Amino acid sequence: MNINSNYLNLQDSYLFSTIAKKVVEFTQKNPGKKLIKMGIGDVTLPLAPVVVDAIKKAADEMGVQSSFKGYGPEQGYAFLRDAIKKYYQRKDVQLESDEIFISDGAKSDLGNILDIFGLDNTVLIPDPVYPVYVDTNIMAGRKVLFIDANESNGFLPLPDETIKCDIIYICSPNNPTGAVYSKSDLKKWVDYALKNDAVILFDAAYECFIKSEELPNSIYEIDGAKDCAIEFCSFSKTAGFTGTRCGYTVVPKSLKRQDTMLNKLWLRRQTTKFNGVPYIVQRAAEAVFSQEGQIQIKNNLQYYSENAKIISDTMDKKGIWYTGGKHSPYIWLKCPNNMKSWEFFDFLLNNIAVVGTPGAGFGKNGEGYFRLTSFGNRENTLEAMNRFSSLF
Repeated sequence: MNINSNYLNLQDSYLFSTIAKKVVEFTQKNPGKKLIKMGIGDVTLPLAPVVVDAIKKAADEMGVQSSFKGYGPEQGYAFLRDAIKKYYQRKDVQLESDEIFISDGAKSDLGNILDIFGLDNTVLIPDPVYPVYVDTNIMAGRKVLFIDANESNGFLPLPDETIKCDIIYICSPNNPTGAVYSKSDLKKWVDYALKNDAVILFDAAYECFIKSEELPNSIYEIDGAKDCAIEFCSFSKTAGFTGTRCGYTVVPKSLKRQDTMLNKLWLRRQTTKFNGVPYIVQRAAEAVFSQEGQIQIKNNLQYYSENAKIISDTMDKKGIWYTGGKHSPYIWLKCPNNMKSWEFFDFLLNNIAVVGTPGAGFGKNGEGYFRLTSFGNRENTLEAMNRFSSLF
């Protein structure tokens, strides 16, 4: 018996464990001191009332013989896929219902989608990056190349024609930097992928924070994208489903490689390895797209966006360089006074009891940068920024 030795090539995930350790040490030394956490990307507002009502109604249905549901379709119930299809139509993107696959979250599908690709593919990933992109490919033993995202390109790298790859990861709005690609820049990536016969894995988990019609919410707003891109999205940030778990993946039927529809491969993979998302959760997700649901979730998103503006305004007043904030819940700031990421983490923790995320934890290009999130409550966000202002 042999283990998958590729797992031994993974770096220890020390980022959040180190943060937790430092926080525990601080609270032990400073009992009673109010600690404000702005590092984790988890939501804090409750589910929208219309979503809760849908959960209750679906739960009642499961207790009645005539409406009870057993195994559901692995690719998702038609009512939810049709609701997502109509959502895309409002963005002038036309999809077929069987191009949409319901999942338990974008994170799962971003890793699982690799099942349909060969192990000899070369993967291109921006640095800094959401760690899932890197780790899932290392687990499979694929060759991983990095493209530099940095201050000079606004943390939005463009294709390098000297690099040849097969799989490309793009996240916009980006985690951790909050930077958002324009339509013209995404077009460059689509053209590059088509030229190199590559496939783009487009993570749109934060598209709900985009406020400008000039910025793309979906890669399928770009001509040619359906022939080279798979899109992933989640209800986690859109509707606060971090504890409820639901997302979706779009695999266009026009996307083919080696004369094979990737849609067909993904369907085969899901029907073999996935039991589907619970009926109750899918009814909750369907409610998100109702007229009332859209109003309620937008109120929550507006709350987080206002928190982001409070943070961004503070950075502007202090002359601190940053990306994100306007179309993203993340503010990616350059550490003042040339501090290193962990040095700045300790500085904030020990001086004003505010916790963020060191950029170095997202890759080598994250060194010297720091991520703050707007997912906290208003009182804590205001207090944290008042404390922050007192330092600089």
